[in-house]
Amino acid sequence: MTSPTAPLPETVIASPDTAEGARYLEPTGTLKVATGALGAILTLFSLYTAQFGLLVANKQRAIVLAFCLALVFLLFPNAFRRKTGVPLLLDVLLAIGGFASSIYIVVVFDELALRQGWPTQTDFLMGVATIFFLTMAGFRVGGKILPSICLFFLAYCYFGKWIPGRFGHRGFSVTSIVRHMYLSTEGIFGLPLGVVSDYIYLFIVFGIVLTTTGVGKVFIDLALAVLGDKRGGPAKVAVVASCLFGTINGSSVANVVGTGTFTIPLMKSIGYKPYFAGATEACASCGGQIMPPIMGAAAFIMAEFLGVSYLTVALAAALPAILYYVGVLTSVHIEAVKNDLKGLPKDQLPSLTKILKEHGILLLPIPGIILALVMGFTPTMAALWAIYISLVLPLFRKKTRYDLRTFYEMLGKGAAAAQDLVVICGMIGFIIGAASLTGFGMKLAGAIVDISGGHLLPVLVLSMVASLILGMGIPTTGNYIMMALLTAPALKLMDVNPLSAHLFVFYFGIISDLTPPVALAALVAAGLARAPFWKTAVTSTKLAVAGFIIPYIFVLSPNLLIQLGNIHLVDTTIIAVTAVIGVIALAGAAQGFLLLPVRLYERAILFVAAILLISPQYVHSAVGAALLGAVLALQYLRSPAHLGRLKA
Repeated sequence: MTSPTAPLPETVIASPDTAEGARYLEPTGTLKVATGALGAILTLFSLYTAQFGLLVANKQRAIVLAFCLALVFLLFPNAFRRKTGVPLLLDVLLAIGGFASSIYIVVVFDELALRQGWPTQTDFLMGVATIFFLTMAGFRVGGKILPSICLFFLAYCYFGKWIPGRFGHRGFSVTSIVRHMYLSTEGIFGLPLGVVSDYIYLFIVFGIVLTTTGVGKVFIDLALAVLGDKRGGPAKVAVVASCLFGTINGSSVANVVGTGTFTIPLMKSIGYKPYFAGATEACASCGGQIMPPIMGAAAFIMAEFLGVSYLTVALAAALPAILYYVGVLTSVHIEAVKNDLKGLPKDQLPSLTKILKEHGILLLPIPGIILALVMGFTPTMAALWAIYISLVLPLFRKKTRYDLRTFYEMLGKGAAAAQDLVVICGMIGFIIGAASLTGFGMKLAGAIVDISGGHLLPVLVLSMVASLILGMGIPTTGNYIMMALLTAPALKLMDVNPLSAHLFVFYFGIISDLTPPVALAALVAAGLARAPFWKTAVTSTKLAVAGFIIPYIFVLSPNLLIQLGNIHLVDTTIIAVTAVIGVIALAGAAQGFLLLPVRLYERAILFVAAILLISPQYVHSAVGAALLGAVLALQYLRSPAHLGRLKA
């Protein structure tokens, strides 16, 4: 059987990192031609510079930002245009203004170098214009919260001389602020925008090519072939397919729509309740951003912040990501056992052999990109060659061959998928610039350490809460960058491994897509499942409970993170095995079921056992294993016949 899957809606492809409230307009007519051409030109520019050499940092970043500002104003209209559908001259003028103010850097760059960056009146005005256009674009794609925070930091640069105490500073003139934000590489054109323009853009294009050539459907078919007939099979298919889909799409919402349109109805068809089906898809889709080899955009920015290779970050994230998915898979299996849900009939499932024979060639770019990173290729070159391979391989089979029109559309979709992320990273430059001008990051880190009394656990809890709160209104990438700038330094002051500190805030920024009251991934999944939002969001939080515990563990025990040159094989293996058992126990505690429904005291024991098993201390793990064994023994003695129900 060929399992049909709905194509990823262009509204999601175009805005994988937008905040709730952003409204993307599907272009038609002249607007479609214009935005398609702008997107294709930008993608070709990025491919050309990746192949033949990137431009000077400010030039490369300014060109990418210029095109994306224009696209945002044309594709994310104001409220009146959304209601009427009439293209307004204002949006066209904003698009032209945003493009011109950013491209100005490219035009005068050599002259700027001669006068050592000191601004003329024209430079100053263009800088003010860029800040204005970037902020306006930020409101369209990032909601109200992120742009408001960025404007607060701009104001902080100026008004700091009137702020008493630790957070006061000498204050800076408007000219100095604009110069720092616009003409240096510590503001708008700083590291986040650099990472996006240099290689994240290419990975986004790679994901678009794979999606367009049908790899997303292949992932779902593979999961169906392997797991579809197992107990609760459709839910396990959703988890595995979303995990695989996450390797080509670093967005929770896009992942939910890309796989959920097929898997959610399938889960409901065998008896999963609508809210549980939606929650399962939301949890599985969020995990795509923490699952190597291609994680969310924030992971690439993390590598630059830490001064390490992306491979280092991906390897470190592998084991925690596996533990996360073990927890989700265990939870959906327990739900199937509780409700005696079966799998799908084998004759309704696709053949694994047939899938690999007909479409296996399409999967080669993914191991190819891993091999390239392992061999030491830069992320830019790895992504570039992966794009080349993924464009060439489909041409060898008639069923997967595409025409020139489809190729042109892929180029345009690449820019459409990156535009909001580019704007958000440019806007985050306001915070980076303010932190470098005023030293705000270290001031805040010192304050957090003082409030915690020098104890690590309160700092971790404060960082987690801040990340979850920011995640209510800020896209994942923006959330991570802010937390990396503002709270990760506090963790470093507590002698936390830098990689562990950054992964800690990264994790909770992603999990915020599941936690109410916003829970964007759960919101979209609830809509697809036709289920109550709050019940879906609360259930998704329960299913992802391991994701709330795992970050604490790898902070307390960095051995859980695989780090080249610092591998403790025995310790890592023992910690991994006990952590897997602990995650299974944690899922049982959260779901209230193990061999059979757990009693209240058993649930409490299970929770304690899970925490002890996940703990890096061997003594704790031994006690946890004993407690888990005691609960299993009690349940078995109550009803030995239930043991057979646990089979997959």
